[in-house]
Parts: sequence; structure tokens; C-alpha cells
Amino acid sequence: QVQLVESGGGLVQAGESLTLSCAVFGDTATLNGLAWYRQPTGTERWNERELVAAISSEEATKYADFVKGRFTISRDNAKKTATLFMDDLKPEDADVYYCSAGRYDNGDYYPAAGGWGQGTQVTASS
Repeated sequence: QVQLVESGGGLVQAGESLTLSCAVFGDTATLNGLAWYRQPTGTERWNERELVAAISSEEATKYADFVKGRFTISRDNAKKTATLFMDDLKPEDADVYYCSAGRYDNGDYYPAAGGWGQGTQVTASS
């Protein structure tokens, strides 16, 4: 079982930047991927979350089209952390962002059912 703890959310002006951090605890031996998701307003279930970015243990990455060129995902395997640098934030980026542990295979990411953090709110005011 893994536990993930996010930090770094907040309120910024549109066009500004934020960095989210995720610390991973527990057994990740079978989980080679880390990712960030967001929960669209009006949805509640974990399977309604949208993938924002994912990264494998070999640092292959995958991004949603709506963040390409603005967000950068990275990880530190030794420290078991993942980071999401969000640049040029837009009001429509406002959501609760969740860190996920899972499998990154053949260019796709599959979240583990129990591998979610508690979420952190991101808001960009216009």
C-alpha cells in the first residue's frame, strides 16, 4: 500500500506559476509511474479525474493537450517525489489536483486504485 502527500497548491494571478510537490510513502516496487490528475468541477468520483501529466521511472513523460508547453512533470526516484511545475496558469486550470502512483507502460498511464493523495487546490484568478 502506498500513501501520497501533495503540497504547493494555492491562489495566483493568471499568467503566474505554481509548483506542486508529491511525496510517496510505502511499497512502490510494482508501480513505475507517477502522475498528476485534476478533478473537474462538478465531478466527484476518482475515475472522473483528468490526467494532466505522467512520468515513468525512466522519465518518459506524457501530457494532456491542454497543458503541453506550460506544465512540466519531473521526479526524483531516490527521494520518491514527483513535481509538477505549472507555468502561465489560466483561470480554467483551477481544480483540485491529485498525485497518483501507478503503472506507466507503452506510453500509457494506469493509476493504482489505492494510489491517490488527498488533493491540493489550484486557482488562477483573471
